Amino acid sequence: MDSLARAVGVIDWINRSVGRVVAWLTLATVLICGAVVVLRYAAGVGHVWLQELYVWTHAMTFLLAGGFAYLLNAHVRVDIFYAKLSDRGKAWVDLLGVIFLLFPWLALLGWTAWTYVAYSWQTNEISVQSNGMPAMYVLKSTIVGFVVLVGLQGVAWIGRAVLVLGGREPPPSETLTGPLG
Repeated sequence: MDSLARAVGVIDWINRSVGRVVAWLTLATVLICGAVVVLRYAAGVGHVWLQELYVWTHAMTFLLAGGFAYLLNAHVRVDIFYAKLSDRGKAWVDLLGVIFLLFPWLALLGWTAWTYVAYSWQTNEISVQSNGMPAMYVLKSTIVGFVVLVGLQGVAWIGRAVLVLGGREPPPSETLTGPLG
């Protein structure tokens, strides 16, 4: 059980680290979007690649921060009943939810995205817009990153549930306002 708790901690650390790095893409998105507006309206200059770049950074933020949002329990949840459950009841809901809802959805998404992403890499895909962003495969690869990071965090939630059901205290989890424990 100690190794399970350590594994949960490592997965949490991975998603926390990725989330903190990816959060900077939000600032990049705002700055790039602002630059597009200033260049267009103040200088009369427009660049398609610059417009696409802020769309890319925005998309990458949401995809690569998915595991971090799941770590923080910041995803959409209808917790009318969940909030009233005991810790063991919550552990059962988390365990079964990850196994029967999250993992099948991630498997389907990963399976369908893999062909899509692989084709983009094989063809060295670029933007369909003239003078758009090169290396479209980089953006499309973040779909696979999403599947991996959210899947890892699903494994961590299973680990937490198993620890609770086994009578052990799981590693402290976090929320948007800070660590719990």
